[in-house]
Amino acid sequence: MKETMKSTGKPGSEETTSAAGEAESHPLEPFFPDGARVLICGTFPPQQHRWSMTFFYPNFINDFWRVMGLIYFGDKDALVDVAHKTFRLNEIRALLTREGIAMYDTGQRVIRTRNNASDKYLEIVEPLDLDRALAALPHLEAIATTGEKAATVMAELTGTKVPNVGEYEEFENPSPTGINRTLRHWRMPSTSRAYPMPLARKAEIYEKMLLTIKK
Repeated sequence: MKETMKSTGKPGSEETTSAAGEAESHPLEPFFPDGARVLICGTFPPQQHRWSMTFFYPNFINDFWRVMGLIYFGDKDALVDVAHKTFRLNEIRALLTREGIAMYDTGQRVIRTRNNASDKYLEIVEPLDLDRALAALPHLEAIATTGEKAATVMAELTGTKVPNVGEYEEFENPSPTGINRTLRHWRMPSTSRAYPMPLARKAEIYEKMLLTIKK
């Protein structure tokens, strides 16, 4: 099962559509490095004309990778290729693998009701197969959702209430060894610039969550 889920972020095999009202499948496969202890989940990637790279959080004006740069390098542009208006994908993959961070989204198949990238106008047709993802991540301790929509979907999947921003709810999941494990669902602030919070404050909240993950 793990082999079918593990990926380096290459486009998925399913054809996607982008017209408003048409369902589209997730265009990326999960990034599940060996030994991952936290899974970061957004809602769904933006339309591909907004991508600056073929990986998660590809929109150059989304600040997710700037948050990660602040946390791990003390520099918001450490993972940013400013001259080419993209991100340093090789460095990103190396960082995620080293720190045990997996990446995917809570929407596996969606409809964009307004033909834009806003979570507000995303209808989740098929959510993440959480059981399959957790089976592929035997060392996982936490899931961190980035934004209200992703947190709401994850709460439904885990049977818990939606956490407050910067906080978590615990849920039980059987591990591959047959012993139940307790995981945390953390709700993180959106890294969209439309979310009214300073970049440094977002980084503080993400770092607080990441520091709870065992090495």
